[in-house]
Amino acid sequence: MFRRDFSFKFMKHRRQAILLSLGLIVVSLVLLFTKGLNLGIDFTGGNLIQVEFASQVPVGDVRDVLAEIGQKQAVIQGYSDNGVIIRVNVDTEESRKEVIQTLKDKYPGMEVLRFEKVGPVVGEKLRREAFLAVSLALLGILAYITVRFKFRFAVVSVIALMHDTIITLGIFSLLGREISLPFIAAILTIVGYSLNDTIVVFDRVRENWKYLRQEGLLEVLDMSINQTLSRTINTSLTTFFPVLALFIWGGAVIANFSFALLLGILVGTYSSVCIASSLLAEWYLRYPESKK
Repeated sequence: MFRRDFSFKFMKHRRQAILLSLGLIVVSLVLLFTKGLNLGIDFTGGNLIQVEFASQVPVGDVRDVLAEIGQKQAVIQGYSDNGVIIRVNVDTEESRKEVIQTLKDKYPGMEVLRFEKVGPVVGEKLRREAFLAVSLALLGILAYITVRFKFRFAVVSVIALMHDTIITLGIFSLLGREISLPFIAAILTIVGYSLNDTIVVFDRVRENWKYLRQEGLLEVLDMSINQTLSRTINTSLTTFFPVLALFIWGGAVIANFSFALLLGILVGTYSSVCIASSLLAEWYLRYPESKK
């Protein structure tokens, strides 16, 4: 879509970009520590209800019925033509009875085969293991980019990834959107997407590094970003529009997943173009490498 050469002076506004990101990160952290996250059934546990209908009922219809009583985030799984398993987050006996009675009123002849309280799918142990896995992955990224490029390139790349994740979590906290297992998948996708975009820019920076003495650091960074900007815009738009379609027409089941991806594409593109290179510029300008 875009094949022209750009000549934007990104580094001229690098400090404004860094200050903007710092402000967003601070606000996001404040929201996370004060308001917290709206954890879904996967994290908090809930109630499992197994029901059998008199005739075949689409899962989408069951979801619409439950949405009318505030249970639009219920996890519904069909296991036969007439049977479904429903996981809902209800705290009281009255809420549980309301769910069952609503279904019985809508579908006469429905039978409740099983009801039990269930623990969270993502338990404390799994959360610790996930945190360990992410930490090891970031260390692996740090090591790879250090070998492939330079140590400073690696550090600012990891900071950019953390920047994207924190801001996405902050927006979810602000809007009160539910955090579930699909959201975790979206965060991991965002990390991979943002890292790939940053690597493309830094690969061009490495190629242009030979012009450092004659052009200067800021000019080399601007030149590298502009040379990859067409690719960045095309990739972002190619990804953004299908995800936007999923968000609009995909339904409640994947709404939070697609919304997280939309945020990740926007924030990840911004951090790859503006933040990672700006941090690299500030680091080199303040502490130049005298022997390289």
